[in-house]
Amino acid sequence: MRLKITSLLAAASLLSACGSSTEECVDTSGQGGVVAAETAFGPEAPCAVGSVADFVENVGDRVFFDFDRSVVRPDGMEVLGRQAAWLNQYANYVVTINGHCDKRGSVEYNLALGERRAHAAKEQLIAFGIDPARIKVVSYGKNRPVVEQDGNEWGYQQNRVAITVLD
Repeated sequence: MRLKITSLLAAASLLSACGSSTEECVDTSGQGGVVAAETAFGPEAPCAVGSVADFVENVGDRVFFDFDRSVVRPDGMEVLGRQAAWLNQYANYVVTINGHCDKRGSVEYNLALGERRAHAAKEQLIAFGIDPARIKVVSYGKNRPVVEQDGNEWGYQQNRVAITVLD
């Protein structure tokens, strides 16, 4: 019992001592160097600069489209601009852009629409300076929904998307 209490107190003091400090962490991006980051615990440690989690959480991996459209919207242009800046900084990554659609329409039509959406995102990344050889495109159409749709508009919107995946 005494050992458990002592262990708990020791762990609590370590957590409180480290919880608000800033320390240097090795940059895990493969680019080398050291970054300053606040200490954190758990799976979302801040030392993941240049990681997949950094890309998804801090840059954004999704570009949404309007119904039956493959034109990149202004909000999507902002996301693609951030993606391009990040990809220029971490040139070791190759990406695949997955095009998705909601469940309305035929399988064939949605495969073609998903491909157009993915290519639209790819073309914008190229326009922002990303080497085309670093970008692959895949269309899932309506065959791989991001979320279940159940006939609601929110679900439809979540599936009208091009998702950039780091390879």
